[in-house]
Amino acid sequence: MAIEITDANFDEVVMKSDKPVMIDFWAVWCGPCRMIAPIVEEMTGEYEGKAVIGKVDVDSNPGVAMKYGIRNIPTVLFVNNGEVADKQVGAAPKQKFVEKLDALL
Repeated sequence: MAIEITDANFDEVVMKSDKPVMIDFWAVWCGPCRMIAPIVEEMTGEYEGKAVIGKVDVDSNPGVAMKYGIRNIPTVLFVNNGEVADKQVGAAPKQKFVEKLDALL
């Protein structure tokens, strides 16, 4: 299961990670977010030990969403060494997420 990333644990989980991090910014009411949720969960298992995969509920954690200028959801950020290396705005096929994450490994 993807790690729940919050305003409180963001620095610990993302900024201090020694692995690439894929962050899915989502909300319960967001249809396209529900479309990519199974992809994110699938990738969590596939990248175990190689990358950190987490989710940020933008309604519960507005601080992180504001910090990164998240205006549309779903938005998936790919963070490496504390820096945003890539991003995907909107729903996309699994292959798109895999390509972006693999590029950081």
